[in-house]
Amino acid sequence: MSSLAIGWIVFTCVFGGAVLGALLRSILPDHHLNADSKDVLKLAMGLTGTMAALVLSLLIGSAKSAYDTRSNEVMQASANIMLLDRLLAHYGPETRDIRDTLRRGVGGTIDRIWSPPGSGSGQFEITGGTEVLLDRIGQLSPQTEAQRALQAQVRALTFSLGQTRWLLAGQHDDWALPMPFLAVLVFWLTIIFGAFGLFTRPNTTIAVVLFVCALSFASAIFLIVELSRPFGGFLQISSAPLQDALSQLGR
Repeated sequence: MSSLAIGWIVFTCVFGGAVLGALLRSILPDHHLNADSKDVLKLAMGLTGTMAALVLSLLIGSAKSAYDTRSNEVMQASANIMLLDRLLAHYGPETRDIRDTLRRGVGGTIDRIWSPPGSGSGQFEITGGTEVLLDRIGQLSPQTEAQRALQAQVRALTFSLGQTRWLLAGQHDDWALPMPFLAVLVFWLTIIFGAFGLFTRPNTTIAVVLFVCALSFASAIFLIVELSRPFGGFLQISSAPLQDALSQLGR
């Protein structure tokens, strides 16, 4: 489900709670709306609002942390790709095919995820296959001590690159968005807005305020879902680090 669809569902539920509360106000007898009822409701809604704020902050913090981690991993992978290419270049001209394979893999990844803009597949691969690179590197026949040292460094760096690739690929779909948390949060917000509608005489000003507040909460949920999808959507991780790495490969 898209982030916009989730945001609109949240808005409908939250603002719908306020509308439902206003309808109940016109049905309930007056003694259900007396001062004692309002006092109890204020205490209950204060507690519910505190819990909702804690859950919302937890979701935002977790989503932002996951997004930043993935962005850093892309930057680290880009740096490793450039370093791997330079080590292969220092090894000798016999690594030209390996470097071409690396360059094609990086270019294919950029085309698959970031082209056209905003239509990311949500699937990440650093190269066309680190296993292929490892096999090709293992087939090299170093003739000097310097080449043997470079081959060992290249193999270790390719292992690291492969590990980063699998970390990103294993998280390619969505960050593990805790849907029960999200469902409970929306339920709490719906109750709170229902109480607003129940104990407030409806007018245009109140309707506009509740509309804007519901839209604000829906926007927060929208951002949480967007942050959980770093390789797709409106908050897609920038391809600049990999583009920079691609421009340096093969030189």
